[in-house]
Amino acid sequence: MNTTGWPNFRSLNQEGIVFAIAVVLFVVAAIGLPGFIDPNNLVAIVRSVSVLGILALGMAVVIIGRGIDLSAVAIMAMSVAWYLQLLNTGTSDGLAFAYVLAGVLAIGLLNGFLVAYADVPAIFVTLATGSFVFGYVRSQLITQDAVPVPQGHWVELLGGLRFLDIPIEVFVFAGLAFLFFLFLRYTKWGRYIYFAGDNPVAARNIGIPVRPMLVLRYVLSAFVALIAGLLTAASLHSINTRIVNSTLLYDIVLVAVIGGIGLSGGRGGVRNVLVGAALIGILLNAMTIIDIPLLYQNLIKAAILLGAIIVDGIINPRDEQTAQQGDI
Repeated sequence: MNTTGWPNFRSLNQEGIVFAIAVVLFVVAAIGLPGFIDPNNLVAIVRSVSVLGILALGMAVVIIGRGIDLSAVAIMAMSVAWYLQLLNTGTSDGLAFAYVLAGVLAIGLLNGFLVAYADVPAIFVTLATGSFVFGYVRSQLITQDAVPVPQGHWVELLGGLRFLDIPIEVFVFAGLAFLFFLFLRYTKWGRYIYFAGDNPVAARNIGIPVRPMLVLRYVLSAFVALIAGLLTAASLHSINTRIVNSTLLYDIVLVAVIGGIGLSGGRGGVRNVLVGAALIGILLNAMTIIDIPLLYQNLIKAAILLGAIIVDGIINPRDEQTAQQGDI
């Protein structure tokens, strides 16, 4: 019983609150903004958050395990840029993809190893690897910021695929969301992620392979980033490496945190990512229709992210014991 006279914030459901806000925002935009409920615009909303949502799925798995991956956008952009560069210089498709896949998995393994076995804080490890990947690939492996997709390549054909007038990336996002849901909910490895995120010392004491599972999370995040990069290239027929310096990384964290993925670890799931993606997609589309300058859009998103982090700290506070196990 709450006898303090203050609201019981812990009883609040952030996911439900965000979903309600998304519904209200949708209704207001549908009434007040011309063209918002046009079918083409609704498809554009879903399409715009598909790649963002895919990246947020990988980020969510890492955050649930009490980590963070700041290298995701660099892996996404630079791996696909290198892949396209290899194709444009005559490397066979199979060999080029094998090189890139090996590189992506190696970065994921490196991230996981340094965090799990070298005990380096994840925020510093992934910031460093992201910077290294961007700098090395841009200076040594590709010749320009924007690398085009070779004409007639399967990536170009993928971008034109539609089912029921809905772009393919929407279905890929839905499929990956379903797979991540099954993984987190119905496999022992998925449950291990929650146990390790909630209290890694207790999880290790009951026999859970905490460190190998931590490595797995960063490998999954890197692999998902590669998929997101391929879909981006398919949609735009090129990949621009300058996206690494954009606000995309903050948008990924925003989707995860605002949807209700607890930064303290051990809480959240795919549904939280879907709710967060829905709210951000509606908000960004509405701001675009209103023609709010990009600078102010970024300011609004930053304020929302800050607010979401504060709310997360109130709803999902760390107790003294788990706080001693290390921060993200």
